[in-house]
Amino acid sequence: MFRASILTLFPEMFPGPLGLSLAGDALTRGLWSLEAFNIRDHGLGRHRAVDDTPAGGGPGMVIRAEVRAAAIEAALPPPDDRPRLLMSPRGKPLTQARVRELSSGPGVAIVCGRFEGVDERVIAARGLEEVSIGDYVLSGGEIAAIVLLDACVRLIPGVMGGAASHAEESFENGQLEYPQFTRPRDWEGHAIPDVLLSGDHARIDRWRRQESVRLTRERRPDLLDGGPGGKVAGE
Repeated sequence: MFRASILTLFPEMFPGPLGLSLAGDALTRGLWSLEAFNIRDHGLGRHRAVDDTPAGGGPGMVIRAEVRAAAIEAALPPPDDRPRLLMSPRGKPLTQARVRELSSGPGVAIVCGRFEGVDERVIAARGLEEVSIGDYVLSGGEIAAIVLLDACVRLIPGVMGGAASHAEESFENGQLEYPQFTRPRDWEGHAIPDVLLSGDHARIDRWRRQESVRLTRERRPDLLDGGPGGKVAGE
């Protein structure tokens, strides 16, 4: 079973959206598990202090190395060998390929950053893999962790209708997904493309491939030449 452990200063943020829809139903059915650990439980002194000023000066605060390390050790005792992820804007970008890899494993342990970052010594000593969900900065890693987990959980067998449910989604084949339509046939002067109503599945498949290439070229040309998905099928 896919097991997710979250190390955070705000455990009440979980499961949050992960308790709803597909992920929530799968959680109820025991297809995956989620546990949030409060880093503040390992704070120092009667006030459970967790942070201190940055070495060398500068704005903000940094969670102390011994506090973060103690939380990691308590949540992940040996022989727990799940990937240890640190949600960080300076991390390696999360891709669908990495999501597939994580979802097929035993689960993940996610460390959520707060304040000005994480003491670099903890990252190295506890083997944390820095992961980014985009080129922007959030108030903390909790929302990023929810994004990563949602992407992973939906690929767990039994969560969705089957492999076909996500086989043609964006990034699964190195390209963006083709446009989707449904009834009514005409809506506000816009009609469903005739090819999709033709019943000719070969033509429909060809149209969808062409539209995927067109959208990818317009919106994500980086995927065409050496990007995460490589060359687009049909080029």
